[in-house]
Amino acid sequence: MANTILNTIAALEEALPAGRVVRDEETLRSRRHDYWGLQAVLDRGPSAAPSPAVVVRPQSTDEVASVMRIADQHRMPVVPFGLGSGVCGAFLPGSEALVLDLGQMDRLLDVDEKSLIASVQPGLRGSTFEADLNARGLTLGHFPQSIGVSSLGGWLATRASGQFSTRYGNIENMVLGLEVVLAGGRVLRCGATPRSSTGPDLKQLFIGSEGTLGVITKIDLALWPRPDCQQGFAMRLPSWEAGLEVTRELLQGGYRPAVLRLYDGIEAQRNFAEWFPEPAHLLLVLSEGQESMRHGLELEVEAALTACLAQGGTQLGREPLDHWLGRRNHVPSWDDLLAAGLVVDTIEVSATWRNVAPLYERVTTAMAAIPGILQASGHTSHAYTSGVNIYFTFVGQATDPLEQERIYRAAWAATMEATLGCGASIAHHHGIGRVRREWLPRELGDTGIETLRAVKAALDPNGILNPGCLI
Repeated sequence: MANTILNTIAALEEALPAGRVVRDEETLRSRRHDYWGLQAVLDRGPSAAPSPAVVVRPQSTDEVASVMRIADQHRMPVVPFGLGSGVCGAFLPGSEALVLDLGQMDRLLDVDEKSLIASVQPGLRGSTFEADLNARGLTLGHFPQSIGVSSLGGWLATRASGQFSTRYGNIENMVLGLEVVLAGGRVLRCGATPRSSTGPDLKQLFIGSEGTLGVITKIDLALWPRPDCQQGFAMRLPSWEAGLEVTRELLQGGYRPAVLRLYDGIEAQRNFAEWFPEPAHLLLVLSEGQESMRHGLELEVEAALTACLAQGGTQLGREPLDHWLGRRNHVPSWDDLLAAGLVVDTIEVSATWRNVAPLYERVTTAMAAIPGILQASGHTSHAYTSGVNIYFTFVGQATDPLEQERIYRAAWAATMEATLGCGASIAHHHGIGRVRREWLPRELGDTGIETLRAVKAALDPNGILNPGCLI
């Protein structure tokens, strides 16, 4: 295998411009894994992730195609890398893999301000892209918590959602066109149009594929005018079920506030202690749009306020909402938490309105019963006419890395089992990676997983693209 790796590297260095192939120890070590909480635990013990064999930094689709052709010929695993913000272990290349670092493919290629379409490369940082759009009076409307540390290609790879998705949609709703390099170096191009009826939508094969089916090298995205009018409030509610009912009524009534976030008592007290010295349920509501739509926004906010009061809510004004807006992109450090003896993670799932209340009860009860778990809680952040997601959070206490790993795995297993038992989906927007992989066949069923494997075999017959992830 060592000779094969050296031969592959030699071929890459011959085919690519100088500087594209990188093998220094510091770079290789920095590309060992993503932001997966479990790997942070494992790095504290004997199971630290090894460095990859080589990092390649292409600057064009043609260079990506050359890399894919050479790697396929030599059967060398290729693992795409954006900014490494994934939290489910999708990026874990191993010692024999080639990391395809797309960080130098980070340009905003074009903005069609008449059609409201932007063409971008996949390595562009989300916050950089949004700032450039804002300067033009535009927005994508996609605001994941990781916006400052994640790439646009990563958003597509994991099928991401942003915090304002109830108004703007999820990433799959924003993609109009794609360019993808397949294993062997073939290039697939899907042109940007508002809609087409030309068979199955091939773009959707790659959105959520986590680098297992191809490497995205260009993205065409639908834009919005930047909103200049916002209205909203925070509301204390007497129960979790009351908050769910308000959310359901608003969505099924045709309203689309940009933000509808419902926190259970534990999370409200933890994140909004100034307003919640004791546990109680909190709903944040934010509507936004153009000043010309102000009357419509006022009606939307009034409808939300009326629904909350009908459920026994108490108004808290805007301060808790502004508090969240100011802190919403804070990302904790696993190392700091683990060093303090805390094992923490979030697990996002989704369910229909019929199933969401029992899902919350089953998951929080199952997690709370695990030895070492201090808290099990949840909040919702993405709502639809048919249902809603829940972000579950667990906090465990342990200092020994093996005990930390036990708590982590047990909390995830309990959540996945309870979610499947409620007929809900095991992932809403962080993807599968490795942390959910063993439960995916049960959600898709035998025929579903066989279909996914067949697609993988057709597009990547030698299995070089991100092996071990997803399936």
